[in-house]
Amino acid sequence: MTIKSMHHLGITVTDLAAAVAFFTDLGLELEGKAHMEGEFVDSVIGLDGSDSEIAMMRTPDGHHRIEFSQFQAPASIDGSSRAPIHALGLRHVAFVVEDLDDTLARLKPHGAELVGTVETYENMLRVVYVRGPEGIIVELCEYFS
Repeated sequence: MTIKSMHHLGITVTDLAAAVAFFTDLGLELEGKAHMEGEFVDSVIGLDGSDSEIAMMRTPDGHHRIEFSQFQAPASIDGSSRAPIHALGLRHVAFVVEDLDDTLARLKPHGAELVGTVETYENMLRVVYVRGPEGIIVELCEYFS
């Protein structure tokens, strides 16, 4: 048996509104928000007494989704949000953008910080890593036509 498709990537944050604002300005679309609690949710995620708000966002092509979760209970624990790129675990999410300079300008008011520098790879693309809300590392790639 094989996987049919990837449904979504989940990211836990402490400020859901900031994450939604940042990723909206990046170009993702808010698909919906929901309050999550109860026995079913607790059983699925393996936490008793969970209470959270989620926002599901999708890429403009509709193929990929990110679910952002903010927990009221139990209290979130530090997952090393300032970890460098070589730390074990999920470290970044990558997007293709139309205009890298414009994208960076739109993300700057949200506190986006360059991790390194904008680089050009073999006259094919410009690429940079940006640290967004909650320390989420976002790779931005602009391909040349």
